Amino acid sequence: QVQLVESGGGLVQTGGSLRLSCAASERTFSSYVMGWFRQAPGEEREFVSNIRFSNGRTYYTDSVKGRFTISRDNAKNTVYLQMNSLKPEDTAVYYCAGKATPYYSGSYSSREWYDYWGQGTQVTVSS
Repeated sequence: QVQLVESGGGLVQTGGSLRLSCAASERTFSSYVMGWFRQAPGEEREFVSNIRFSNGRTYYTDSVKGRFTISRDNAKNTVYLQMNSLKPEDTAVYYCAGKATPYYSGSYSSREWYDYWGQGTQVTVSS
């Protein structure tokens, strides 16, 4: 089964930056859309951002707009999340998500919209 692999998580202080990356474990895999969710302990997994590989269109949840930037490398089928001005409330496990089909019905902010997931990478922002 295809697995998405995240990297780049870690511990930073408030105001710091991290850059997450995500790529498929199989070279033949390609995604139409890739994005990021995050989940804090005891909370629901929430949508953070995604990007359409064909045209680079992006979406962000309101709480990260202006601080996070998602980007992609079409040739590598890789997505990145540059996180700046990090806050303690950004602390969570960040999961990469990929959509492997060209069918876009439903909400892009819903977990059910995506086909593949990574194992998660921990981001901790200290006060």
